[in-house]
Amino acid sequence: MHRVTPARRFPLHTIEASRRLERTAAAALPSHTLMQCAGLAVARLALALAPHARTIWIACGPGNNGGDGLEAAAHLQRWGQHPVVTWLGDEASVPEDARASLARARSAGVTFSATPPAGLGPDDLCIDALLGLGAARAPQGRMADWLRTMRASPDLGVDGSAEPACAWTNGIPPRIHRAHATHKGSHGDVAVIGGEGLNRRGLGMTGAALLAASAALHGGAGRVLVSLFDDGAMTLDPALPELMFRRFEALDLRQLTVVCGCGGGDAVRPVLPQVLSQSPRLVLDADALNAIAADTSLRSLVQARARRGLATVLTPHPLEAARLLGSGSAAVQSDRLAAVRRLADDLACTVVLKGSGTLIATPGEAPALNLTGNARLGTAGTGDVLAGLIGARLAGGAAPFQAACAAVYQHGEAADAWPPDEALTAGALARRLRD
Repeated sequence: MHRVTPARRFPLHTIEASRRLERTAAAALPSHTLMQCAGLAVARLALALAPHARTIWIACGPGNNGGDGLEAAAHLQRWGQHPVVTWLGDEASVPEDARASLARARSAGVTFSATPPAGLGPDDLCIDALLGLGAARAPQGRMADWLRTMRASPDLGVDGSAEPACAWTNGIPPRIHRAHATHKGSHGDVAVIGGEGLNRRGLGMTGAALLAASAALHGGAGRVLVSLFDDGAMTLDPALPELMFRRFEALDLRQLTVVCGCGGGDAVRPVLPQVLSQSPRLVLDADALNAIAADTSLRSLVQARARRGLATVLTPHPLEAARLLGSGSAAVQSDRLAAVRRLADDLACTVVLKGSGTLIATPGEAPALNLTGNARLGTAGTGDVLAGLIGARLAGGAAPFQAACAAVYQHGEAADAWPPDEALTAGALARRLRD
């Protein structure tokens, strides 16, 4: 039994792959054995989670998933527990394996009830054995009522190595090791291009670029250059005097890791052809993504970068991803894994689809699902911080997919460690980044 935590990578499988794994495992075992194994695992997990539970409620569906619950109930009853089973099945139409488990539960003396046990408290345990793989419609009636109070706890004990993972959980990134005999030039130069000034359209967004630059600096970049679309009005950030301000035309893009688009507004569009053509390592965020979504020539320049061996990372939120895909954000959110894969394959680059359960995809590899982070990241500027942090990892020599995975993990981990009585702001987040 394994506890799923961000500290370890776990394979994830699609519904179809899970069904194949289940069929393969069942074919290699005597009849009914897989369901018995599943029920035994659930029963063991129940005792491990709640050894002193007064009441164990097992809600069983009408199919084989319900059979797993019935099997667990039989084990728990024999071990001296007193599980209460609510069952939605019909004995005349129940699958063969589930019918055998039903008989075993009755033989063991399990209590069956038409309604959930009353008075469930925080020390009691609920086991969801209602639905299996690939439910095709929304639960209704009693099942819907029961599910509102349930949490699933599967543990089949089936070897998943026979099927390739559709994704992996994102593990702890490798630490950055720096030799003693190094200098600022050894750790890479990051240029942040963005931050439309207030005078341009009355929409000041220079803060976004400065947040990305701060994250790149605190994330380990040797030098951080800032090129703002503000007519050169800003030459120094007193809070971060380490930042070096440059006009765009003064940047030698061929020597830099570039983070482009943070707060760029409409001003980012004219510089994108040069940025896309010349930057060897590039992170594209925010308004740069919107410009690419609206311009097929820019999209072609992104796609051409892979053929030239140039590193590219895109960091869209769901709406930006939808624009790039020509769909809607609801469609992206309904199948985030398919959306991030499609973007990565179509644009031939690494894509970070931000949101609850951020996904990182790159052509030819299984995507990564990140488990760090929480709702406190839902505040302005945290995405800019992530873009700058990815830039720092790229500048330090990491490959695009590894740089993105490491930065997303680190970004979320910082939020998870945030003091509960202190507001999380993007500026403070950038300053607290630690390897």
